[in-house]
Amino acid sequence: MDVKNIRLFNTLSREKETLEPIIPEEISIYQCGPTVYWTQHIGNMRAMVMADLLVRMFDYDGFKVKFVRNYTDVGHMTSDEDAGEDKMEKGALREGKTPTEIAEKYISIFEEDLASLNTLTPYHRPKATEHISQMIAFIKTLIEKDFAYVTPLAVYFDISKAKDYTRLSHQNLEKNIEDAGHGSVSDPEKRNPADFAIWFFKAGVHEHALQTWANPFSDKEGFPGWHIECSAMIRSLMGDTIDIHMGGIEHISIHHTNEIAQSEALTGKPLANYWMHNEHLLVDGKKMSKSEGTSYTVTDIKEKGFDPLSLRYLFLNSHYKSKQNFTWEALHGAEISLDKLKHHIGSVIGKVDEVYRSRFVEFITDDLNIPQALALAWEVAKDTTISPADKTATLLDFDRIFGLNLAYQAPEEIPENILALARKREEVRKAKNWAESDKIRDEARTLGYEIIDFPEGQKVAKI
Repeated sequence: MDVKNIRLFNTLSREKETLEPIIPEEISIYQCGPTVYWTQHIGNMRAMVMADLLVRMFDYDGFKVKFVRNYTDVGHMTSDEDAGEDKMEKGALREGKTPTEIAEKYISIFEEDLASLNTLTPYHRPKATEHISQMIAFIKTLIEKDFAYVTPLAVYFDISKAKDYTRLSHQNLEKNIEDAGHGSVSDPEKRNPADFAIWFFKAGVHEHALQTWANPFSDKEGFPGWHIECSAMIRSLMGDTIDIHMGGIEHISIHHTNEIAQSEALTGKPLANYWMHNEHLLVDGKKMSKSEGTSYTVTDIKEKGFDPLSLRYLFLNSHYKSKQNFTWEALHGAEISLDKLKHHIGSVIGKVDEVYRSRFVEFITDDLNIPQALALAWEVAKDTTISPADKTATLLDFDRIFGLNLAYQAPEEIPENILALARKREEVRKAKNWAESDKIRDEARTLGYEIIDFPEGQKVAKI
């Protein structure tokens, strides 16, 4: 099977483009991760599931996927425009903990939530605070190349020297609020109102900052700006140019625009060849709100008695570029639908229907059209012309993308000798001994069991 004709909507060009990876058969993806000062709401979780679906799509065809998602644990102000207080410090003061303790607490919650939604673990999960030296080196070079300048309060990137600064956002800077990027960190020595901070000094409103580091730009300690963090981590872990950069649509006008400006000023190369942005999740038709109690979390989903995979199923019903509306009624409907779909998974596995698989591939490679792919799964489920065994095989094949854990049989229901074979096969696969892997799978088949490969690991079912 060949799914190389992958087309993705590129925010940079505003059109679908045929994917041309930098390295054939490999793909590099970076997603802007959470600022870990609070429990992430289900809108953020939708973005994580969307990235997971993209990773699974590439994995489905055997691409080597290098997926990186960061943790911002310093330097993200309460306004994306460098204004207000540092979110990590805000969380630390709120709970009487250190910023490090706050980060550890909310990273743990975030990863538990992602596990309950059956998302795959990224190749790297870097923390901003682990890459301070790389950020300092990055900034030093920008200053040397005259793209950045120092004031008593901060180091700023000079946007007037950036090439086509607004080509991602298509904004007209003249129509923006004059003080954008300026806010409460007002600095009379800023050259342009929209210049953004790439390093803050322990001065002015940040005089009592909790997380600071020595730096070559001033005798005062300081900390990085939010935008420089992603650029430095991408370059350190992935190189000058990556295939795909992901994030929410709220990142387009400021965060991603600034990432492009500073990265391309440094390297003279594109930061990413494709930019993908997911739309927002609404609640009852409105923006989620903590004050109104609608900023729901995965914990809220569980406390209402729902399996988080029902939430994942709900997410699959809308395209990543479309807004989606969450209601408890919609989640209940998703729970019912997921349960019904599982009832079409039989105890015997046949062959994947290649006609359906071909159509499935067309949908997932057309800008990740998961809603159409899910509708196709229901077409398979209701098709009386294919055998139950082949129906099961086809739906389980689709679930390599959906990630709904449709496989019918729990591991403890499988005989121990078969589980031992599966464990042995997993070991030889890690050693890339494919011939031995195939031999073990054939042995399991002769004993009446199928070992199925999923992105998250192996599953075993009776044939």
